[in-house]
Amino acid sequence: MRYIQIKIHASRQGIEAAAPILFSYGVTGYSVDDPADFEGILDKKEEYEWDYVDQELLDEHMGKLSGREPILTAWLEDTEENRETVQSIKIDILKLKAEEQYHTFGEEADFGRLYVETETVDDEAWKDKWKENFKPTKITDRIVVKPTWEPYDAKAGELVLEIDPGTAFGTGTHETTSLCMKLLEKYAADSGLAADGGDTGALRVIDVGCGSGILSVAAVLLGCRYVLGTEIDPEAVEIARENVELNGVSANVKVLEANLLNGVNYKADIIVANLMHDLVIRLAPEAIKRLDTGGVFIASGILLEKRDQVAEAVEAAGFEILEIPEDGEWCAIAARKN
Repeated sequence: MRYIQIKIHASRQGIEAAAPILFSYGVTGYSVDDPADFEGILDKKEEYEWDYVDQELLDEHMGKLSGREPILTAWLEDTEENRETVQSIKIDILKLKAEEQYHTFGEEADFGRLYVETETVDDEAWKDKWKENFKPTKITDRIVVKPTWEPYDAKAGELVLEIDPGTAFGTGTHETTSLCMKLLEKYAADSGLAADGGDTGALRVIDVGCGSGILSVAAVLLGCRYVLGTEIDPEAVEIARENVELNGVSANVKVLEANLLNGVNYKADIIVANLMHDLVIRLAPEAIKRLDTGGVFIASGILLEKRDQVAEAVEAAGFEILEIPEDGEWCAIAARKN
């Protein structure tokens, strides 16, 4: 099968402005190659956050990425309708660049080149290309995420989570996922959350918008016994179930096709949600109903510029905010139901 490959060269700010244009045409899956992400790994203060970067990958990127703009890449099946869609996307990106130049987004806005490059490619040329840069990575003090196709020898005390994300979001390397996982590790260790008053293994977790199932699996590896994952995308549901089985935690994790918490009556000690900020705002009033007293709501996918807006909504839902850690341009919120 042949596909149209769309590459948008822009600043990180420009990528964030261009992505909604793709969404408006139904293009919801894309990858972002941002040199700053790689440089950020090397700038981490904690050694465990970067010592698993493959040396060959390091050598390759050090020479190639310096000064280069981020690139957003998306693919559409090569059909007449989609060729027209691509032309419309190009026009809208040009309009976006014009708006930036007329300071519609403020004097400080800098979207970079906002240059759109297209090419027709065979699916074999790109569908597994991303795997080259997905290596075993230590995400938290204890959890190492490894792709199914990479070997890894676990060190003492490490919990190895195998993942094949397929088309679903969630490899653990994105800031939003790692923020969630670190908070999950922290609050799963809080025995005061346990339903029976002290057994961490009795903790119940809901993973809202579970994607590849990575956080659901992580919760079980961290000692939680009961996990319910919800996901609106039926294809992602199947991928999550496969990853649950791959990690041998099928007895502990159930994945349902559901929109956020719609139709879910399950009560939990922890709810984790790696979503966009508007969905977190929408979810908060429902999340507090699904948590027992003392339960913790962990939400990520929040740009720093949306931090206060989301925090206000979480507090308005009745939560006490415990902490708001940051990583790059993203933050996560941990809040308790008192």
